[in-house]
Amino acid sequence: MITKYLKKLMFSLLICIGLLNGYHCTKNSDDTNNTTYSDEAIKRTFGEAININNPENYASQNIPSYIIADNGGVIDDKKATLGRVLFYDKALSTNGSIACASCHQQQFAFSDTAIQSKGVNGLTGRHSMRLINARFARETKFFWNERAASLEAQTTQPIQDHAEMGYSGLNGDPNIDDLLTKLNAIDYYQELSAWAYNQNKGDKTLNEQDLQDCLGAFIRSIQSFDSKFDEGRKQLGNNQNNAPLPNFSADENAGLQLFSAPPVFGDSGIRIAGGLGCGGCHRAPEFDIDPNTRNNGFVRTIDNPAILDLNNTRSPTLRDLVNLNGDLNGPMMHTGSINSLETLIGHYNRIIVRPGNNQIDPRLTPRGFPQRLNVTPAERQQIIAFLETLTGNSVYTDAKWSNPFAQ
Repeated sequence: MITKYLKKLMFSLLICIGLLNGYHCTKNSDDTNNTTYSDEAIKRTFGEAININNPENYASQNIPSYIIADNGGVIDDKKATLGRVLFYDKALSTNGSIACASCHQQQFAFSDTAIQSKGVNGLTGRHSMRLINARFARETKFFWNERAASLEAQTTQPIQDHAEMGYSGLNGDPNIDDLLTKLNAIDYYQELSAWAYNQNKGDKTLNEQDLQDCLGAFIRSIQSFDSKFDEGRKQLGNNQNNAPLPNFSADENAGLQLFSAPPVFGDSGIRIAGGLGCGGCHRAPEFDIDPNTRNNGFVRTIDNPAILDLNNTRSPTLRDLVNLNGDLNGPMMHTGSINSLETLIGHYNRIIVRPGNNQIDPRLTPRGFPQRLNVTPAERQQIIAFLETLTGNSVYTDAKWSNPFAQ
């Protein structure tokens, strides 16, 4: 009996000591033990922005039943929380001035209003792509030219780019191992990594795969499904693509039909009937890019327009092209050369094939001729009205995607 009493007393003392030293017990559904986690540095750095006892919901967000495209990957609440910190942490750049969020800003649908984003040693070679609904696409490859096999593989390439975040390991740059050494010495990463990977503090150190998994989980969680279009799909009560939506204006529904219906071309690639065929490459309801597309006629290199850049065949979703005020969320295309929806429509209305561009998508050269859609002023108004219905709400303000360092 005495032994049993002593055991209980010792256990109570251990709990008290842990509380006095800033340890708090938390247990997620994927925990395998009752490990206690320190959060002193987390609280000191992030205040109420991060609560390891009640993490934000990243893994179980509501996804409409009509959304079926998914390019894989795993979202875990704790790893996405760690990914959020990594995404906003300027410590990931060599001089502490640039974070992933510097080029992918929440207020602009996780893009940049600059044509080229500023890095530690210069400018990005292409415009920073919006990160809205990166998960909900049939395309599994990332970057404009699809050079990364997955979103996870993409996440650490900007970190290891000399111009962007500087950990290239070339020409005197530190390398990714130097970054990992720096991060693992930071107290809040010591606490977050132990918590995210269900280990005791000091037993877990971050490696490159961890950075990829956590950043990937956070970026995959960024979703936008509360637009006027989504409200209409829910009211419709079925999964019919391209059906008129009950909450749309006449112009918006006309724009939806123009977007969805393929054009009928006559001689010399001139449209004589039908719609504009946008949905042939940007398929509803995800409005992601068809993985089989080739380039869309934008083939110039930003830094030297005389050099052709033919292999930019990926596109972000068409959701959130504009913000809630109707303003563009930064310029479009890898060149950042489209700065309005009117100019966007003008490009597809009259395709120009640059000399040497042998990789243009054949859907833009019907019957072997550059596409001529002959878009009327009314049709231009209608397609713009429809595109504006694809803008969501919460993605611009939801705290779980916001900067945790901004207390």
